[in-house]
Amino acid sequence: MKPVLCVVGARPNFIKMAPILRAMAAHDPPLPAVLVHTGQHYDHAMSDRLFTALGLPQPVTNLEVGSASHTQQTAEVMRRFEPLLDTHQPSAVLVVGDVNSTLACALVARQRGVPVLHVESGLRSFERSMPEELNRVLTDQMADRLYTTEHSAADNLAREGIAPERVQFVGNVMIDSVVHGLVSASEARQTLRQWGANATLLDAPQGFAVLTLHRPGNVDDADTLRALLQLMGEVAEQLPLLFVTHPRTRASIRRYGLAGLLKHPRMVTLPPQDYLEMLGLVAHARLVLTDSGGLQEETTALGVPCLTLRDSTERPVTVEQGTNTLVGRDREAILRGVQAVLEGRGKCGKVPEGWDGHAAERIVADLYQWLQAA
Repeated sequence: MKPVLCVVGARPNFIKMAPILRAMAAHDPPLPAVLVHTGQHYDHAMSDRLFTALGLPQPVTNLEVGSASHTQQTAEVMRRFEPLLDTHQPSAVLVVGDVNSTLACALVARQRGVPVLHVESGLRSFERSMPEELNRVLTDQMADRLYTTEHSAADNLAREGIAPERVQFVGNVMIDSVVHGLVSASEARQTLRQWGANATLLDAPQGFAVLTLHRPGNVDDADTLRALLQLMGEVAEQLPLLFVTHPRTRASIRRYGLAGLLKHPRMVTLPPQDYLEMLGLVAHARLVLTDSGGLQEETTALGVPCLTLRDSTERPVTVEQGTNTLVGRDREAILRGVQAVLEGRGKCGKVPEGWDGHAAERIVADLYQWLQAA
């Protein structure tokens, strides 16, 4: 059997691809795979640590595309990826998620007549201003086999004219990595000590909250970011806050001179964390405040209340069944959400169907049958 060319480009891709590659190797017979890293995530040290933490094999190729505008980055991935189709002659190209590399490699494969497999299909925020939304919609239109994480995704795909026989519900492969990683996840106190941070905040009887911010709508405008950071200071008055800062957010804080807003005595600012360190923080948090799609899923799987600092989500099952509440940037809604957690009224929810740590096995079983029939 010809290999499946498996593409990763940024941190969320690594987390989703690791269990798929394990399942491909464990399948009887094994499915041959070639891992390609586009280098869209250009922090080499962080990428290397993620590969180690997730048990990912080293990629056969790193295209080292690096940072650029969305258009430039997508075009460069396409240009560098195309020769790999001639080199490896794959049976299919498997892409995950919604980053620029996902769209770029799917488009190249489609133009060259190579089947496209898309894991995490059909998720929609219905905000076409988000680059990720455009990547999702266009990749799904090109994919031959579409693997979904929640049942609402099939409805979205049907509205967009995608035949139901191309779609397969498998559950959430991101949760496979959560289940796998919990055994080795770092203890929160150890993580804080590693960075010389005040670990005594973890002794607060009410627990602690974790904060992440990285969406352009939250961090690229000075007034918006200032207001959010001031509001997070109010949150910290009620619940000690561990702020894990994204590189984009750190750059904006420096550019707009907002570092002073991080000096609250009940707020700890941490640099980007490795997967196992971040998983340990989230698993033991009383509350998570975030604009990350992945953290909406992880908190639902872990039973941790989550306040999402966005007005919409492409993962509605985390709101309908899970622990997620959309609060946008509404001060009163955020403070009410924090107070509810402190009073023991935080959203409990349930773990959605297929979020059981075995989604990758279902993907690979279906993929093998699909390739055999092709």
